Amino acid sequence: MKRYYTRISDKVLIEHLKSKGAVLIEGAKWCGKTTSAKHLAKSFIAMDRPDKTEQYQQMARINPSILLEGEVPHLIDEWQIAKNIWNAVRYEVDQRGEFGQFILTGSSVPAQLEESTHTGTGRIVRMRMRPMSLYESEDSSGQVSLKDLFEGREISASDQHSIEDIAYLICRGGWPLALHHEEKIALKQAFDYYDAVVNDDISRVDGVKRDPERTKRVMKSYARNVSTQSSLETIRSDVISNDVETFDKESLYGYINALKRIFVIEDSPAWNPNLRSKTAIRSSDTRYFVDPSIATAALGVGPVDLVNDLALMGLIFENLCVRDLRIYTEALNGNVYHYRDKTGLECDAVIHLRDGHYGLVEIKLGGDQLIKEGAENLLKLADKIDTTKMQKPAFLMILCGVAPFAYQREDGVFVVPIACLKD
Repeated sequence: MKRYYTRISDKVLIEHLKSKGAVLIEGAKWCGKTTSAKHLAKSFIAMDRPDKTEQYQQMARINPSILLEGEVPHLIDEWQIAKNIWNAVRYEVDQRGEFGQFILTGSSVPAQLEESTHTGTGRIVRMRMRPMSLYESEDSSGQVSLKDLFEGREISASDQHSIEDIAYLICRGGWPLALHHEEKIALKQAFDYYDAVVNDDISRVDGVKRDPERTKRVMKSYARNVSTQSSLETIRSDVISNDVETFDKESLYGYINALKRIFVIEDSPAWNPNLRSKTAIRSSDTRYFVDPSIATAALGVGPVDLVNDLALMGLIFENLCVRDLRIYTEALNGNVYHYRDKTGLECDAVIHLRDGHYGLVEIKLGGDQLIKEGAENLLKLADKIDTTKMQKPAFLMILCGVAPFAYQREDGVFVVPIACLKD
């Protein structure tokens, strides 16, 4: 029997089932939505079963309630094959008046609901699932808990990952299909995902035919600008420098929006704290992919290439850390932002929980000097925050790629290797 890897999102799904009648799991192709849902469901129906699809579609039109029968939570996989299932689920949730009835999963290409379709508000909650974090794929020891940092507990851990190890984990990504295979096979998964996006998914999302070569150029430019606040105009200029045809803003926005809708791109919004003095805060999003391996696939590089270009590796490593922080933070009921002001002071990740607690994180590949600079930045930002109007940071952390230990510096800043972290 194929082994199931516990996902942090399992906890999120369980919480949603306790508070809503149905849960829709959304996320990138191949990130494990159906596998995770099946693990928690008590019964399920696969709408894409080849010998039953046509019958299911007919039944969804005639008497959809039959498709909703089964021990709860009842999983309906590839629900969008019969779109009126959505209204049927919403109605059934109302009739039963109980939580935890249904789980819906579907293609990485979200279905377009008809205008007459009920939004599902109050009945169906959406949750995001991403490729696996290092802790989920068992590449992080989990000796340091983000929750413990928020609660002010002491930390202690050691880590033996090399720069080559981190480069491999970046390029392999968090795709479940890549786990426990030889390196060549594992690294191939990200390229296969990239090819599927370029040649199929980006056009299927809204029925607009998009050119694969132009899609490649857009994704390559995005990868070049990963972990920066580069404007979309910068990306467009990069694309048209290699494009003999016109590529206006509207065309670029069409490509970018399509990539967001199929969960390829997931930018980080700006954080706007209360400061002691007036400082213009940059509001541009930071550019990220949902998984760092998409960036390396778009650039056509592998682990050795990253080790030979540490500046590039540092940017894509930041994408890996943000992916993991998002997964861990969601389990703590929070969101991840970034901060940058007109003076150039920045913070790579701000973890802000719904209860108002927050932590400031600088991401560094490694090295004493970079860690020192990161700590100075964090302390400078913490000092600018007006603690009469908001809480002081729960913690300041340097998240590293390569560091032998997790520890707290004399100035109070934590240093934590990414391969020691968990939620």
